[in-house]
Amino acid sequence: MADVKVVEITAKRKEELEKELEWRKNTERDRILTAISEARAQGDLSENADYSSARDAQSKNEAAIAELEETLKHVKIIQATRIKVKYVALKETAEFLVSGSESNPFEGKISAESPLAKAVIGHKAGDTVYMTTENGKDVEIKILEID
Repeated sequence: MADVKVVEITAKRKEELEKELEWRKNTERDRILTAISEARAQGDLSENADYSSARDAQSKNEAAIAELEETLKHVKIIQATRIKVKYVALKETAEFLVSGSESNPFEGKISAESPLAKAVIGHKAGDTVYMTTENGKDVEIKILEID
């Protein structure tokens, strides 16, 4: 039996995934079925670009539904943690929200699987920790705040 990977996400992210799944199953599925029906009515399906396009959309939508359903089966809800750190060598500070598997560093969100989160979690404000970046560079980090 294959190992099942737990997907750690916040309750808010789970709700977003559930809404997307509902939309794909109801609204988008119905829209695509209507497009397929309209394309069939045009006649010859072998050279019908509208029909091919609608069938492609249907395939992609069904794959997305399956992926969302599989993800939601393996969700573990976690609490987001806010951290503020100082990169010692750079003398720069940064603030992030550690929020499970979801991440967007440009929005200040990092995954609990990121090197920074792994280095910081389990420590407290005032601690100095070391992180190895994905390109192998060691970075000294001072934890300023952790909630």
